[in-house]
Amino acid sequence: MIDQQIEIPTKDGHTTTFITHPERGGPFPVIIFYMDAPAIREELRDMVRRLGTSGYYVVLPNLYYRSGVMELGPLPADPDAPERKRMFQLMNSINISLVMEDTRALLAYAEGQSAANTKIVGAVGYCMSGRYAINAATHFADRVKAAASVYGTHLATDQPDSPHLAAQKTKAELYFACAETDIYAPMEIIEKVKHRMQGANAEVEIYPGTHHGFAFPKRPVYDRDAAERHWERLVALYRRNLA
Repeated sequence: MIDQQIEIPTKDGHTTTFITHPERGGPFPVIIFYMDAPAIREELRDMVRRLGTSGYYVVLPNLYYRSGVMELGPLPADPDAPERKRMFQLMNSINISLVMEDTRALLAYAEGQSAANTKIVGAVGYCMSGRYAINAATHFADRVKAAASVYGTHLATDQPDSPHLAAQKTKAELYFACAETDIYAPMEIIEKVKHRMQGANAEVEIYPGTHHGFAFPKRPVYDRDAAERHWERLVALYRRNLA
């Protein structure tokens, strides 16, 4: 595998981006891996590497670059801790419109890379970024063939870019992996997503016995069986659509 960390120019500056892809056999379909709220860390880079070994050019951008922040470090469990309050401030400093601008910049960069095939693109987002991955499929419908939200938040809002409305706007296959217990995406929200995805090229799957964050190995809520199932679902999703 070839790993690199580079500065990619965007409309608002430069985003530090981790990229990995196999050494041989390219060009590879591009997968944009959108970070969760605790920001860039080695845990995410390892997940990106695992995805890349399946034959993809995987891009992990820092979405907090506008605030001059990249790595937040360990976060206390206390929800009132200053570090956690800072995380939520950063999370609320970005939105779908800004991240889609960043996505455009990432794809423009990848177009100039011999290892990347930007005509075939996938997306995945965790936690706050589930909505970004799904919106990538609607904003770049000519390229993004598959998108996955993993315990995504803000999945059913009253905005026109709400993820639960995405099936009307894209031909991409959509996949929603949802924790059974999730204060950030309660079951009534998931039911709204399920309802709007009926008859579409989409799946909404509840992972029994899990909590928000179950796929992250460093989290106390990590569930190995559920995490491995999510990897199987992701790889199968991309194999079906990014050939």
